[in-house]
Amino acid sequence: MAATLTHHHADLGDVILHYITAGDGFPVVLLHGIPQTSHEWRYVIPQLANKYKVIAPDLRGLGDSSHPTDGYDKKTMSDDIWRLLKSLNIEKFYLVGHDWGGPIAFSLAAQHPDAVLKLAILDVAIPGDGADFSQNGRRWHHPLFRTPDLPEQLFLGGREHLIINWLFDNYGYLPNCIGEEDRKEYLRTYVKPGAMRAMFSIYRALPQDAEDNKAMLQANGKLKMPVLALGGDKSFGRGIETMESLQRVAEDVRGGLVHDSGHWVTEEQPEFIASELLKFFEAEKHTP
Repeated sequence: MAATLTHHHADLGDVILHYITAGDGFPVVLLHGIPQTSHEWRYVIPQLANKYKVIAPDLRGLGDSSHPTDGYDKKTMSDDIWRLLKSLNIEKFYLVGHDWGGPIAFSLAAQHPDAVLKLAILDVAIPGDGADFSQNGRRWHHPLFRTPDLPEQLFLGGREHLIINWLFDNYGYLPNCIGEEDRKEYLRTYVKPGAMRAMFSIYRALPQDAEDNKAMLQANGKLKMPVLALGGDKSFGRGIETMESLQRVAEDVRGGLVHDSGHWVTEEQPEFIASELLKFFEAEKHTP
């Protein structure tokens, strides 16, 4: 039976988060990337929801969540997710993050290691891990998005689709890996007032994120929970870099490559991602 997706909103005071739920069982939390929303998990959720209760929020400032003017450092964004889960009376959970959802997931796991029983990071590195998050300029849009004012001048006022379509065309293995209707759904939310500003703010917080992560690692050491790290092996996929990054910040890391996939692993290879997540969750069963 196909899982029934339900949409909700949680008013956390300084931000209202839209989130999707599906299924029953032990909680699995899915954090999306950019320029995506919780919609990126549409193929993965039904497979996980057969065994788990899935919660997939739209991050602060993105999707159908509200657009605060600040709070885009990853410690604050991870606290949004923590407060959402507390409001749902969820004390322990599995956590998955793709793209910028990965650093948010890392921050949440580092701050609440007893709650995050397993952590999966998809096609991203962790800021402050000792390497160059932007791959020495290969990910050229990182410094562009962090530049004050310029990206707003370039991409606002009806031009938002230019950068969103370019990223989808070039960062996947195949240019058409994200279909037209899905692009329209993403664009629907990114043209909302404040959404592109929020997106740029997430990148602009990178130096703070790196310092915050270094401080947490210095104070508490590497993450102790099991970690799954997967990177796309084509185009702008991170490849084995994702696993190497997590090995610098966590003790128990397994994973590798997502074959025939660029950066958009949850949409390019959803069957593989869902299968690997299920195997990871089922291994070394815990007692909640």
